[in-house]
Amino acid sequence: PPVRSRRKLYLKIMFSVPVVRSAAPSFLRATRSFPIRRNLQIASRPSDLVGNTPLIDLTPLLSSPGLPPPPAGTRLVGKLESLGPCSSVKDRLGRSMIDEAEAAGLIEPGRTTLVEPTSGNTGIALAFIARERGYKCVLTMPETMSVERRMMLLSLGAKVVLTPKETAVPGALAKAKEILEELGDDGYMLQQFENPANPKVHRETTGPEIWEQTDGMVDIFVSGVGTGGTVTGVTQYIKGSPEHCLPPLNPSLHTVAVEPMEQMLLTAAKGGQKIGEQGPHKIQGMGAGLVPSVIDLDIIDEIMPVHSDAAADTAFQLWNYGLPVGISSGAIVNAAIAVCGRDESAGKMCVAIIPSFGERYFTHPMFGGIKESAEALVKQPLPEPFDNTEYGFATPR
Repeated sequence: PPVRSRRKLYLKIMFSVPVVRSAAPSFLRATRSFPIRRNLQIASRPSDLVGNTPLIDLTPLLSSPGLPPPPAGTRLVGKLESLGPCSSVKDRLGRSMIDEAEAAGLIEPGRTTLVEPTSGNTGIALAFIARERGYKCVLTMPETMSVERRMMLLSLGAKVVLTPKETAVPGALAKAKEILEELGDDGYMLQQFENPANPKVHRETTGPEIWEQTDGMVDIFVSGVGTGGTVTGVTQYIKGSPEHCLPPLNPSLHTVAVEPMEQMLLTAAKGGQKIGEQGPHKIQGMGAGLVPSVIDLDIIDEIMPVHSDAAADTAFQLWNYGLPVGISSGAIVNAAIAVCGRDESAGKMCVAIIPSFGERYFTHPMFGGIKESAEALVKQPLPEPFDNTEYGFATPR
């Protein structure tokens, strides 16, 4: 018989009778512990787990107490970037920038030290991939970033250099450039605020995922702006981008970029008026103190400012919904709820980015009350037959 038929016959004989099965080559032999499977979905390294994050329905939040009834048929869903291998949307950016630099021959494991200013999550993404691939990593960040982020970076082998909070990311950038100059040819800065690999990864992954997961029904897209890569790349993919040879899938997509109300640089860049006192804010991962060069403000339909206090309130609302998220997720969902409440949003689907996981923020001021409650907890006496005097209590019961 033909070769293909002989192969099918061979495999059928090898695996149809238990007695004969042991005669199969060892690499084909099935066992009780590891039965033979087709299409095994096993990642070969941690960075291969980046992307393909799920959507979750957040529509019930539109009917929260104190809100007017939402327009008929309006739906809000969240893109859970918090479920990446290092729990943030920046996992995509970190892998993309390192992949591009490696492909261009700009960096080399064992020789290159990666240097980058970060508000935390980009640094974590770079640190885990640097550890995976054999790079040294030095990260500069404002002193306001949470202890959890610092611990993550140190645990992943990165060196962390803190900079004054008053200078925000520009101060961290200046320090990174100083370190880079000291390293000479052995140092390389990936420049997340300027690197074209930033929006590119969202054109190639996040945007297509959202389009496929919503079956092309997405009408509104809401994202926070740290570097601007997510909001730019996703919008370019869905609205279309002649520059990148992308046809329009939904040219009517309404894109909303979210920034802290206390630092309305994007609003000003679009010709809008700032609201209230401007200065430091508490929304980690957003409002970097500059207008990133990778962001395309022309394709963004609306800049929506959200105050840090409102962001924290909505973050807690998401925790009560069962989603542990950080304060930037609260800001984005707060804006998304406001957009969905408009009459023109009737019958439309809004996708909001959930950029990071909540455990990374427990030392953030928003968790101050919960931290105090946790530290105030005391042990309680046990029932019979335990003698509680053995455990530090005054009486047995």
